Amino acid sequence: MTDTAARAAELLKHHRESIDRLDAILVYTLAERFKHTQAVGRLKAEHDLPPSDPTREARQIERLEWLSKEADLDPDFAKKFLNFIISEVIRHHEKLQK
Repeated sequence: MTDTAARAAELLKHHRESIDRLDAILVYTLAERFKHTQAVGRLKAEHDLPPSDPTREARQIERLEWLSKEADLDPDFAKKFLNFIISEVIRHHEKLQK
């Protein structure tokens, strides 16, 4: 292996290690977020509140678009990601209402 190829392999290894750490952070962060949304869902079910709040959801999407621009992340990707999370939260809230 040439010095250049060895250096590239070492850089690749470091990038992949960073990606693995970040994936773990994402998973644990999502788990923490869902603990809170489950608590919200139980509270809504106990007080006969609707499982979704379109006004808040729209504000959250707006906020995430702004944050994604600040972080230099594709805002369309961020919006799709949050929409997916919101739909999962609503699904969980609906199950708690039954």
